[in-house]
Amino acid sequence: MVGNPTSVADVAAGLRSVGYLPGESTALVSFLAAKLGKPVLVEGPAGVGKTELAKALAKYLGRELVRLQCYEGLDEAKALYEWNYRKQLLRIQAESGEAGWDAVQDDIFGEQFLLARPLLTAISSQAPVVLLIDEIDKTDQEFEAMLLELLSDFQITIPELGRIEARTHPVVLLTSNNSRELTEALKRRCLYLWLDYPDLEHELEIVRMHSPDLPETVARKLVEVVSLVRELDLKKPPSIAESIDWARALLLLGAGSIDQAVFRQTMSVIVKHRTDMDTVAERVGVRLEPARAA
Repeated sequence: MVGNPTSVADVAAGLRSVGYLPGESTALVSFLAAKLGKPVLVEGPAGVGKTELAKALAKYLGRELVRLQCYEGLDEAKALYEWNYRKQLLRIQAESGEAGWDAVQDDIFGEQFLLARPLLTAISSQAPVVLLIDEIDKTDQEFEAMLLELLSDFQITIPELGRIEARTHPVVLLTSNNSRELTEALKRRCLYLWLDYPDLEHELEIVRMHSPDLPETVARKLVEVVSLVRELDLKKPPSIAESIDWARALLLLGAGSIDQAVFRQTMSVIVKHRTDMDTVAERVGVRLEPARAA
């Protein structure tokens, strides 16, 4: 499906059509990003749909998704480009001994010896893409500084080749779990979107979309229980994706309700730490109805 939004409502409907239920602010910022060409910084706790938003936008807009997964120690060579040293060496060895360094140097620093990484791939793509820079907060400020040229002017500079400008205009989303404060220079170049866990009715709608055959009473009880679990002081609160997984698991098991027995049997779908499981069982499990005798 190829989308060409002319309004916020178009974006909201388009995202829904590919399985993503946006809030009003999400649809608005996505529309502005597509029309103004500004990057979007999407912050919020882990598991609220930040990465899924980029995937959904790519599907709706009919664009390829180019993803840069950030991590501690990520450098320019893994994010932008690096030279194919083996190929360059072979080219030098193939050159006659009479050729001077200047001639060889001009030859080996051509685009055919360049290995494009995600950022250069997005910039040089012939067709417009959605560029996802995922978990930017895991990198350091030096990496952020390297991104500024791309985020401001949609171009990068390679010393041996000069400036490379974007052939098409990518839609850029940067996600952050807010584990550290990002620089003002980066924030200034971006639109901003904060995503939090959805309210009960919104999450119920999400669950219904992905598990339409789950009984209404079970779906509502599911999101109520998940909401209670998120209120606890856990190492990892359940994400929206885990709510969907739980709904699918309950559907496969043919669960007609969520009582204490069903909850304890399936709790590991939404709780992923041993200490969290004890806390959830004690604080939430006991509030459910006991299993009925057969």
